[in-house]
Amino acid sequence: MKLSIERAALLRSLNHVQSVVERRNTIPILSNVLIKAEDGVLSLATTDMDLEINESVAAHVSAPGATTVPAHTLHDIVRKLSDDTEVELQLNDEGTLMNVSAGRSNFKLSCLQTADFPEIGTGELPTSLSLPAADLRALIDRTKFAMSTEETRYYLNGIYLHEAENDGVKVLRAVATDGHRLARFEMPLPDGAAGMPGVIIPRKAIGELRKLIDEAADTIEVTLSESKIRFAFDHVVMTSKLIDGTFPDYQKVIPEGNDKIVEIDPKIFTSAIDRVSTISDGKSRAVKITLQGKTMTLSASSPDAGSATEEVEVSGDTDIEIGFNAKYLLDITSQIEGEGCRLTLADPASPTIIQDNSDPSSLYVIMPLRV
Repeated sequence: MKLSIERAALLRSLNHVQSVVERRNTIPILSNVLIKAEDGVLSLATTDMDLEINESVAAHVSAPGATTVPAHTLHDIVRKLSDDTEVELQLNDEGTLMNVSAGRSNFKLSCLQTADFPEIGTGELPTSLSLPAADLRALIDRTKFAMSTEETRYYLNGIYLHEAENDGVKVLRAVATDGHRLARFEMPLPDGAAGMPGVIIPRKAIGELRKLIDEAADTIEVTLSESKIRFAFDHVVMTSKLIDGTFPDYQKVIPEGNDKIVEIDPKIFTSAIDRVSTISDGKSRAVKITLQGKTMTLSASSPDAGSATEEVEVSGDTDIEIGFNAKYLLDITSQIEGEGCRLTLADPASPTIIQDNSDPSSLYVIMPLRV
C-alpha cells in the first residue's frame, strides 16, 4: 500500500474517527484504525464493538492495500505536522510497519492484521428515512442533557426515538430522562418512519453523532432495525448498536393536572438562576422559587457561603413556594430560544412542566426538591 494525501484532509477524517477509540483497551486491535486504499480513495474505520465510524476521503493511491495502525498515535502525528504538507503513507513488504512521512518528518508505526479488525454486522436495516441535519441537531440538543449516566439504569443511558401521535398528528418523538428531569422533542413524522420500532440510541453514539452533524450536508440518511442504527452523510457512515432494554412509560411522568401557570423571559430567568445558584449548597444545588402575584423571588443559601436572593417580574398570578436543582433548571432554560418561557406548576411536591411559548415541539419536566 502506498498513497499520498493532503494533511488537512487526513486530519479532518482522523478527527472524526479517532474519538470512538477508547484510550485504554484490553483488545489491541480496538486501539487501531483500519486503513484501506484503492481507486483514489482512502477509507478509515474505527470501532469499540458497539459503535463504528467509517469515512472515505480522496487520495493519490499509488499501490492499493490495507492495514491497521494505532489510531490515537497516527492522529497525534498528523495533528503535529506542518500545515499545507503532503502526507505519504507506505506499508512495508511484510505488512508489519507503516511509514508515515511529511517533509523531513518520518515515522514508522506497528501494524496489526486487518483480518483481526472487527466489524459490526449490520444485517437488515428495514426502516429508512431522511432527516434534515438541522432537525437532527435540534432533536439531540433539546434532549441529550437529560440522559442518565447511571449504569445500573442502562435503559435510560440514551435517547428514546419512536413514532408517536400528538393531537391526531403522527410525529417522530425523542425522549430522554434521568429520573430527575425529562426532555421531549418531536417533529412531523418523516417519510419512511411509519411503523418504525422504538429504539434507544446510546449516549456515546449520540455524542459522536452530534460532533459529526456540524460538518454534515443538508440531509442525513437514517436506517435502523430493532438492534442497530446507521447514520450516513457525505463520506461518513456511523453505525451503532442500540440499547437492549425497555424505556419506561414516560407519559406517566408528564403531569396533566397542573393549574398554576407563570410566564417569564427565559434569558432573565436563566441569568437570575445562574447568579443565585452561586451561593447554593454544592451537593443539592438547591434554589428556592417563591411566587407571590407577579413577583418571583429566587433564593439560595449555604452554611459556608451565605445566602442570595433576586426578584424577577412574571406574568400570571399565583402563590407557591417550590425548590429545584439549579443545574437541572439551567439545563432546561438554556434550551429555550423564544421570548417567553411558561412554567406550569401544581404544588411543592409535584413535577413542573417548562415550555417555550414559541416552540410547541419541546416539553420539559423537572422534579422539585425539598428546600
